[in-house]
Amino acid sequence: QVQLVESGGGLVQTGDSLRLSCTASGFTFSSYTMAWFRQAPGKEREFVAAIGIIWSSTRTSYADSAKGRFTISRDNAKKTVYLQMNSLKPEDTAVYYCAASTMVVPIDARKYDAWGQGTQVTVSS
Repeated sequence: QVQLVESGGGLVQTGDSLRLSCTASGFTFSSYTMAWFRQAPGKEREFVAAIGIIWSSTRTSYADSAKGRFTISRDNAKKTVYLQMNSLKPEDTAVYYCAASTMVVPIDARKYDAWGQGTQVTVSS
């Protein structure tokens, strides 16, 4: 069965860095776009970053809030996708979810077929 398991969240201070990981099983990982979304208390789930493969080339997409601070990457051999988050801000506080899609780097959560349980990231000021 399809399974996505996130790890790496925690409590950090403003300006710190964190690396989230998401390990997949139950599907052909290399064929899927992998993405990170986040949801803060009382807010809608929002797109953070995605990475996919098209015609043997890697394509990435970032939310404006992530550009320049976050980097998404993947290791197909380990079936793992990462989100390196630098210069963290209190507004980055949220539960971060890993997701998988058969489409090429969509930013719409409805285009994703599988989701992890989430990992909490808290940035204190």
